[in-house]
Amino acid sequence: MDILEASLTPQNKNRVMYKSNLNFEQFNKYSSDLLRKGFIEKMNDSDGRTVYKTTEPGRALLEAFLKTQEIVSSEVERTR
Repeated sequence: MDILEASLTPQNKNRVMYKSNLNFEQFNKYSSDLLRKGFIEKMNDSDGRTVYKTTEPGRALLEAFLKTQEIVSSEVERTR
């Protein structure tokens, strides 16, 4: 989910890794899966550099995750 959030605006690989607190190996593993499933896309920016951007399905997944997280958190608070 951190990769999806970090890539809401086009970001280079290093920036996404930093924002997601992932190392190179972890980023490659997770980004490959997200790319294959269409949740992020790899593209070139105006300077020709490779950047990653969250797609519409990726935004929907992120939104669903955040809503679920909110429901779970409020349920935990309610039961305390």
